[in-house]
Amino acid sequence: MMQPLAGKRGLIMGVANDHSIAWGIARAMSAAGAELAFSHQGAAFGRRLEPLAESLGSTLLIDVDVTDDAALDAGFAELAGRWETIDFVVHAIAYSDKSELTGRFLDTSRANFLHSLEISAYSFIEVARRSHPLMRENGGTLITLTYQGSNRVIPNYNVMGVAKAALESATRYLANDLGPEGIRVNAISPGPMRTLAGAAIGGARKTYRFTEQNAPLRSNATLEAVGGTAVWLASDAGAFTSGEIIHVDGGYHVLGMPQPESM
Repeated sequence: MMQPLAGKRGLIMGVANDHSIAWGIARAMSAAGAELAFSHQGAAFGRRLEPLAESLGSTLLIDVDVTDDAALDAGFAELAGRWETIDFVVHAIAYSDKSELTGRFLDTSRANFLHSLEISAYSFIEVARRSHPLMRENGGTLITLTYQGSNRVIPNYNVMGVAKAALESATRYLANDLGPEGIRVNAISPGPMRTLAGAAIGGARKTYRFTEQNAPLRSNATLEAVGGTAVWLASDAGAFTSGEIIHVDGGYHVLGMPQPESM
């Protein structure tokens, strides 16, 4: 079996359970030969993550709260204490108050707007700031996760659409900043997936069914497909891809109208 990530090390941030997109990426990267570390927030998530990490041969779990500078500093210092260099970071962190992921965007509260943008977009900048010094010797890859609600209106996605738009813009600016150091920065945009985070959005099941019925491939993405895309981006094959939003959504993003049979 080919292992395009053999000899590479990286940090996976945002695994909530074995249905998480981050877990699909971790599994694919491990199968491709990568050595992985994982971050979590708090002891409860750490206990949930530990057996998953161990199943991939990883015992390096780091407690990181991305809203706390001291916690970020301590987490990356711990990572640097174990590994002198890393080759990639997968940022799969997002949050919004579930009660505001239904109804109208107009009703978004100031507090949730700021909190959603801080965790879902600004945290990627903080992660990049702390991880890129560990990549300077050989370059590396930063990968984040976005969604088409960043540039098209998705019912109930609300403030998360604005947060993902900011995240995608940050991806491009970071790609430009870090390119001279050989660091590539990209985002993967899957369609709707059956995850814990996705279930928090009002009408999630209807959105999942609709995209499955109308995507050119008549299918939503799988964890394996998203994981394979991340492997490619982190491998030498992705050496000249940076600043991109890679859609892994069965082609749904190209549509202007539903398929005739759905109209």
